[in-house]
Amino acid sequence: MTTPVCPSASAAVFPSFASYVRARGPVLLRTARSLTANACDAEDLLQTALTKTYLAWERIEDHKALDGYVRRALVNTRTSQWRKRKVDEFVCDELPEPDPVPGPDPAEQQVLRDAMWRAVLRLPARQRAMVVLRYYEDLSEAQTAEVLGVSIGTVKSAVSRALGKLREDPELTRAA
Repeated sequence: MTTPVCPSASAAVFPSFASYVRARGPVLLRTARSLTANACDAEDLLQTALTKTYLAWERIEDHKALDGYVRRALVNTRTSQWRKRKVDEFVCDELPEPDPVPGPDPAEQQVLRDAMWRAVLRLPARQRAMVVLRYYEDLSEAQTAEVLGVSIGTVKSAVSRALGKLREDPELTRAA
């Protein structure tokens, strides 16, 4: 029984640093990518590790173990970067909170919601059901029609009439 010969990149001997980078660069970039948060940082990390490898190229005796050497350089470089990260903390008398952005008054919003619900309750039962399904339950016209057992055109016309009544509701015009 013969074992199929499979050329392994890690077992290959590379005549030059450039040939090694050409052959193994994509694999090493994937390794770097797994160590960082984004692709640009991974490219920078790989570049730094390859620079360290290039400087040690003549001292590396076993070129079959180059992948291990570069991976170790990747991990060590990433660990060093992580340890060196600068965290700025300053003690201050007041918290640097942004000024609150003026927004709508929650009480006024609740008054408007209550007025809207009362106006919806004044609609005829069929229109109320369609408005609730369309806008409160966020169903499509087709889904609303299916739930109520009517045609899509019936849903469209009934919802249109209901919205017209809501636009003309005196309580809503006062609340807005």
